[in-house]
Amino acid sequence: MTGRELAERLEVAERTVHRDMDALSAAGVPVFAMRGSHGGWQLEENWRTQVPGLDEAELRALLMAQPRMIGDSRLAASAERALDKLMAALPLSLREQAASMRQRLYVDATGWHGTNEDMSLLPIVQNAVSSDRKLKIRYRKVAKDDESSRSERTVDPLGLVAKGNVWYLVAQAPTGLRTFRVSRIEEATLLDKPCERPKDFDLRTYWKSSTKQFKENRPRYYATLCLEPSAAKQINMWRITLPPDSREGPDPQGWVTLRVQFDDVEEACFVVLGFGPRVDVVEPESLRERISRDVKAMLERYGKTSSQGE
Repeated sequence: MTGRELAERLEVAERTVHRDMDALSAAGVPVFAMRGSHGGWQLEENWRTQVPGLDEAELRALLMAQPRMIGDSRLAASAERALDKLMAALPLSLREQAASMRQRLYVDATGWHGTNEDMSLLPIVQNAVSSDRKLKIRYRKVAKDDESSRSERTVDPLGLVAKGNVWYLVAQAPTGLRTFRVSRIEEATLLDKPCERPKDFDLRTYWKSSTKQFKENRPRYYATLCLEPSAAKQINMWRITLPPDSREGPDPQGWVTLRVQFDDVEEACFVVLGFGPRVDVVEPESLRERISRDVKAMLERYGKTSSQGE
């Protein structure tokens, strides 16, 4: 193609094309100019880009970060195609090794209990982040049926964070830096306005700082529970537990006493009732009374159901 044709296709000046061709040539890409009426810029026939040398550890790490981890089917499909192209550019020995690794590795990104994460708007959000354009969103803070939790705002997208299979948008809102859960964005419109990016903004630093602040400020509700050993083992796996405040000796039945951290009393009730006879509430007394009332109400309801069946 001629320099003029390239300039028109790329919507740049001809001198920009010449400068870029010089840069490509200096980088080892075999482009050269053909003189004459039928001349123009030409790329050496059958030339292909070469992937910088990967060692086995780097190749293994790359394949472990499989596209299925992305969470959105459309983005995963695009990433899969990109990975296939990368594999095709590898030397034969590494290509065969990569194919063998991929046959022996499968990533199932769905949890056992499924997920409520709606990733349908993730591509639009990603486009806004990569193109540095403002984004108008309709956002829902909590429950889907709570209209008061919805709001519309125009934000400057600054970055995306994936935590497990949950994606978050970090953006500059009218009230300052904010984090939005992508699955709670109900509508998103990409605006033809450039994004205003704060100077010296660093996504990694912001995320670490905001998550630390979130953990420090989140509500805490403590309850001392006496649990059957298997129940104690279970609760230690997914809740923050501490030694009990009291100095009482070990339970003669072998049960374990723990001080457990919950977000609120509702969560504590949910967990205690779920363990049933394998847990006893030591304190606070208000939680014992709440559990007692709930159990009595359940027994009364089941009693009425049984009598109606007779």
